[in-house]
Parts: sequence; structure tokens; C-alpha cells
Amino acid sequence: MRRRSLLAGGLAVGAGVVGAPLGRREARAWPGPYLTVAADGSGDVTSVQAAVDAVPAGNPSTFTIKIKPGRYAGQVIVPADKPHLVFRGQGANPGEVVIVDNRANGTPRPDGGTWGTSGSASVTISGADFTARNLTFANSFDEAANPGTSGEQAVAVLTRADRVVFDNCRFLGNQDTLYLNSVDVATVNRVYLRKCYVEGDVDFVFGRGTAVLDRCEIHSLDRGSTTNNGYVTAASTDSANPYGFLIVDSKLTGTAAPGTVYLGRPWHPSNDPLAIAQTVIRDCTLGAHVNPAPWTDFGTWSWRDARYAEYRNRGPGAATGADRPQLTAAQAALLTPRAYLAGPDGWNPLR
Repeated sequence: MRRRSLLAGGLAVGAGVVGAPLGRREARAWPGPYLTVAADGSGDVTSVQAAVDAVPAGNPSTFTIKIKPGRYAGQVIVPADKPHLVFRGQGANPGEVVIVDNRANGTPRPDGGTWGTSGSASVTISGADFTARNLTFANSFDEAANPGTSGEQAVAVLTRADRVVFDNCRFLGNQDTLYLNSVDVATVNRVYLRKCYVEGDVDFVFGRGTAVLDRCEIHSLDRGSTTNNGYVTAASTDSANPYGFLIVDSKLTGTAAPGTVYLGRPWHPSNDPLAIAQTVIRDCTLGAHVNPAPWTDFGTWSWRDARYAEYRNRGPGAATGADRPQLTAAQAALLTPRAYLAGPDGWNPLR
């Protein structure tokens, strides 16, 4: 039950153009130098990490890593000294290019100890001005096949960089799929997700980052419970930051039983009292899987102390009432994608 195959469907690998020095060719329909990754050896390198490693440290402008259809197993780390990278899937759809790993929080490390939640990430992005288009990020850790694992958090993508864009991407996992974080508590790092698909069950969109999920599908998996099949968000927004997660013009879907999935619970890392979750879900379609009282406590931390709100949602999971705080029209006019993302530099990735 835990998961359908992440890699269903054919993965035809096309021929590539080779022979030019690494990083010196100009990318078609994208400015700047580029490398081609191809699992079959027809590109410049065969792994995504090898392409990242080939980018010069301190890269000053857009550098595209074109990834041909295929399955690319193993962790990928984009360090802070490699900004302006673009991961661009070359398939007909995002399912044809899959970057995947399979470790969890409790998975043993070769050098002792365990990976921890951050260390479990299939892809970690620390370089600013990162963009990914038309590909899939997955963590294939199978909870049912690893019953002795003490920590089942298994991250597909961890972001801790500013001005990150995901366009037409998929994020596949179970618990803790998409970790939207920041360099430190005092730093605001922004992420924009446009027309993406995110799936999971427990806290599968979480962290202290500022993020807009725009025209996305957010899919809750069925954990087999008749009462509680998980939580969509677990924001840990710092109290000084007015903008946490904004989910807008999106669809919240699910295979779980009606009324068994919560929209969110407030995460307080290390019991930090200043982590006051901020999450707005507006102008969205909510499926029947959403609990009629959709916000819930996280241990001893009450959801009522968090900054949760809805606005103009629709669908069988939508409702109003004492347990469903709603924005006023005046508040809604201020809590827009542009407001969340602008920051002091006026960043505007919206389109």
C-alpha cells in the first residue's frame, strides 16, 4: 500500500550532441553555458552530481544542466558556492527524468550514526538562484519494507537557498517529502513552485522557508487509517517573518479516507517557542480527504497559536467555522504570491 512505483512508464533515452568542452557550449532556448547529463553515456557526464561538480565555484551567471530522460540514483548536493544553476529535464514530461535516492532519517551511515532528516534528502540545494524545470525528485525509501528504521522521515528535496524556482516538477515521497528551509533562523529564503506535483503523507511540505505553491497539485497518500492519514504542512516560520507557506490556485487531492487528512500542524524545531507557523491556503480546491477541523496541534503546541488561514476555498473538503480561520478581503489583498516573494530585492519569478 505504501507507494506505487516511482518510475512507472518507459524512459526512452535520446541521442545527444557530444564533443564540445565541458561547460562551453551555449544552451538552446536558455542563456549561458551548459552540460548534458545522460545515463547512457551519450552526454558530457552520466550523473547529475558530476555535472554539478564540473560547474566552476562562484559561477557568476546562468549555467544549465540539461538532463536526458532516465533514472539518476544517488544523492545530489548543490553547494552554496555554485549559484545560478538550472536543472532542465529533457523529456516530454517531468516523469521521464527522475533524480532519486532511498535513505531516511534512521538509515545507518557508513561512518556510524544515522543520516538524520536533513541528511536523508535526495537533493539538497544550497546555491542561490537555482531553477529546476520538467523533472521529478524522489525519495524511494519504503517504510513498509524497513519496519525497524527508527526515523522514517525521507526527504526528496531540501532547499536552504534564496530565490529558488521549481517549474513543472514532481516531488515524490512519504513523510517529509519537501523540506523548504533556510540557511538559519534569522535568514528568509524564498521558493516559488509553479504547476508542480507534491505527494506524501506526514508533514510532507515543511520547514521555515517562505514558499508559494502556485497552481500545484498536492496529493495526500493513504496510510490505511480510518482516523488520521497525515498532515499536508508543518511550517516552522520564525515569528519575525510574516510569510511562511502560501498555497494558491491549487488542488489538494488524496486517496485517503474522507476527513482523515489535516492541512497542517505547527512544527517547533527543538521546541523553539519563536517558530510560529504561518500558512495560508486560498482559492484552492480541497478534496473530501481534508478533515472538517483541518488544523491540529503538534504535541503540546496548539495550532490556535499559529498563523493559519483559508480564503475562498471550494470543493468537498472546504468549509468555514470556528475551527477554520478565514482571511478578510482586506487581509487577502495583502497575502498574495507577490507579497510573499518580493523581499527587499523585489524578486518576481511569477508568470
